[in-house]
Amino acid sequence: MAEWGHLGKVFVGVGLCVVLIGLLLLVADRVPGIGSLLGWFGKLPGDISVRRDNFSFSFPIVTCLLLSVILSLVFYLISWIFRR
Repeated sequence: MAEWGHLGKVFVGVGLCVVLIGLLLLVADRVPGIGSLLGWFGKLPGDISVRRDNFSFSFPIVTCLLLSVILSLVFYLISWIFRR
C-alpha cells in the first residue's frame, strides 16, 4: 500500500506545478515585460501556421519538441537528485 501513497504525492506535486504554471501565464499578460518573454511560443521556425479569411490552423511542432526536450531534462535531473 506504500506505493499508492507515493503515487498520490506525485500526483499532488504535478497538480501544484500545473496550477503554478497556470497562474504565471495569467499574470504574464498583466505585468509589463513578462508577456513579451512568451512571444516566441508557437512562432519558432518549423511551426505550421495557416491563416485564411475565415479559417486559421496552428500546429507548433517545433515548439512542442523543444518543450519536450526541456521537460525531459528537468525530470531527469529531478529523478537523478532523488536517487542519490
